[in-house]
Amino acid sequence: MSDSSVPGLIIERTGDVVTFTLDDADDGNQVRGRMFDAMLAELQHQKSHAAARVLRIRARGKVFCTGRERAGRDAAAIRSEAARIIEVKRLLRTSPLISVAEVQGDAFGFGFGLAILCDFALVAERARLGFPEMHSGLPPAAIMAYLGEYALPRFAFPLVLLGDPISPARALEIGLISQVCPIDRLSSEADALVERILRLDPAAVRRCKEFFLAAQQKSFDQNCNAALEALTAGSIALLAKEK
Repeated sequence: MSDSSVPGLIIERTGDVVTFTLDDADDGNQVRGRMFDAMLAELQHQKSHAAARVLRIRARGKVFCTGRERAGRDAAAIRSEAARIIEVKRLLRTSPLISVAEVQGDAFGFGFGLAILCDFALVAERARLGFPEMHSGLPPAAIMAYLGEYALPRFAFPLVLLGDPISPARALEIGLISQVCPIDRLSSEADALVERILRLDPAAVRRCKEFFLAAQQKSFDQNCNAALEALTAGSIALLAKEK
């Protein structure tokens, strides 16, 4: 096992699993500058070297993540801060790793968005979820950039406009999370999911995620043409493996 830590974030690498653990419960596990930098560095490393297969995101304490730091005080600093946030989200979504969020408590703003972007989001049944940014007069553009790909507009727009928290059951109903769990079973359910993923063929898993993400951005005809190539290449790889 190897690990690297910065204040508020523990990064552990154990075999095929990388784990991000938010560890600043006294401050609501808010994500700050050095934490963003550490996440970016690890996500970029995994994209280039693909040393692991699963990314697990979890937190210590009673809340998962109540948002992110807003430290910028001039246009240049604010723009740089926003660019870093968006890059973390982009790399998380497109990562070759299968990502699993284990949300044991409240997730607001960046925290809720982080969970939604994971391939699987498991949430404790009593957690509260929401985007409260408009209560401070800030439209949450980074979230709106992708929220409509997970929930229908009639469900998504009130979430960002009004900022009211919703229950995990409601989030599951409208397509924002994968599973609702009793708090005492959350970790074991995440463990079981990770084990299932690791039993699959690693190369096939990467190809599956890559094609699935690409298909969301293309037309039906484009996807059919891409599927022809993907099925051919995948079948050839499978035959070579059987020999």
